[in-house]
Amino acid sequence: MPVAATVVILRDTGGGPEVLMIERPDRGSFAGAWVFPGGKLEPADGDPLDEFGAARRAAARETWEETGLRLDAASLAPLSCWDPPPGLALRIRTWFFLATDPGGAQTLAPDEVIAARWVRPAVMLERHARGEVTLYPPTWVTLHELAPQSDAAAMLADARVGGVRRYESVARRGAAGPMLLWQGDAEYEETDDRSGRLDPASRHRLEMAALPWVYTRTG
Repeated sequence: MPVAATVVILRDTGGGPEVLMIERPDRGSFAGAWVFPGGKLEPADGDPLDEFGAARRAAARETWEETGLRLDAASLAPLSCWDPPPGLALRIRTWFFLATDPGGAQTLAPDEVIAARWVRPAVMLERHARGEVTLYPPTWVTLHELAPQSDAAAMLADARVGGVRRYESVARRGAAGPMLLWQGDAEYEETDDRSGRLDPASRHRLEMAALPWVYTRTG
């Protein structure tokens, strides 16, 4: 499976922590969507057998190419790893990392970035709920997880304590419409190592039938 990497760049402001998001052109991957800087791994990023190390280097390289911001690959904090649902024509595993704002002027790649904005995660989620912006599920869930944190240090500390969160996605259609399920959801068909089966009420899903999207994670 091809692999990509992206970086959630953080900064603190008087109004709360912000993340850097970029708007993609209306063509190509993630057409018209707001995403974090990133892209596919290339041979220059290192040994593909060292997927984690290569992903960190790719994340730093892509950030430089797309925004002109220079990050130290070794300092990137791993946050999550996403596998798309089976059955898609093109499936790309994506690593998400956290980094603090390195400072410096932004220089946007004109063929890959329409605009770049610093924004509080909750504000971007509100804009999505109103239908003003396009977000893909991994971006939406990442913003949702970061929104309650008080500052960039808390976001980084939470990532370090929690370890890499694995999202092996499964697409389902519920009574209301499409949704994505992950490990920990009773309908994911996962076995619980402690009891043999999950509680039937266990949920880890994103319901996308209508705006606003609804994310539920129990346990």
